[in-house]
Amino acid sequence: MRKKTVQMIISNSLMIGLWASAFPGIRAGLEGYTPEHLALFRLLIGSMALLLFAVLTKMRWPDIKDIPVIFLLGFLGFALYHILLNIGEKTVSAGVASLLVTTAPIFSAMFSRLFFGEHFGIAKWIGSMISLLGVSLIAFGAGDYTYSMKGTLFILLAAFSESIYFVFQPRYIKKYGFIPFVTFTIWGGTLPMLVFLPGLGEEVINASMSATLSIFYLGLLPTVVPYFALAYVTSVVGASEATLSLYVTPALTLIISWMWIGEIPAFISLLGGVVTVGGVCFTYLKSNQMKWYRNALRHK
Repeated sequence: MRKKTVQMIISNSLMIGLWASAFPGIRAGLEGYTPEHLALFRLLIGSMALLLFAVLTKMRWPDIKDIPVIFLLGFLGFALYHILLNIGEKTVSAGVASLLVTTAPIFSAMFSRLFFGEHFGIAKWIGSMISLLGVSLIAFGAGDYTYSMKGTLFILLAAFSESIYFVFQPRYIKKYGFIPFVTFTIWGGTLPMLVFLPGLGEEVINASMSATLSIFYLGLLPTVVPYFALAYVTSVVGASEATLSLYVTPALTLIISWMWIGEIPAFISLLGGVVTVGGVCFTYLKSNQMKWYRNALRHK
């Protein structure tokens, strides 16, 4: 197996697994923190860890001309995304939230096509539709009809905001490398969040240990590692294809939520997870088959 293939498998596994765990982690953190303070605390933890890493590795700083764009992408991909998602999860279960966020690949594909003319073939569209059917089954099986339309809208807006970050990052990943770029954008997303700093200390004192530990986990792992992994995958295959594997996230979120916060999935939700994974497999297997076929014709 080629080295790049192994790296892709590891990157996708980290991305899916850690992001899947983030949704129940947010629900646990919201037991002791407001959505705004949870987002700020999470980003502060991630930023401080990355600052130490940057100093130890003598990471290069971004060019002055790129700083406004980096700050904007950081705001959209981290600050705005996390605030909107946290607000939405006040009334939406972790499983349903994760499936709503899977609309991000669709938004990413549309933006990639609109701004960069990136090809999104028929196999990917069919695979996406299969996966959307799967996440719809997950939603139906969740049986959580009490969540508000307002919460749903917040999460869809979060997915929309994050998709812009995904689509416009490749140019800067190519220039700086995926680890420095993600580091810069996390810092860029953290700075505007400092407006919510008043009151955070009081919440840290009053919150339960489990809620605080959940945020430390979110800050050190799901906030940082999956973005590194996604940035690497994006640098290899492009934004629209890189985000396709996120369709697997809701299936794994259901299992983790069951184990962590006691959200028990119905059988139809588990069936939806199988369909979701099937859609992703169809997309990649069919796409690779088509690439093999085109290469075979080219070498005839």
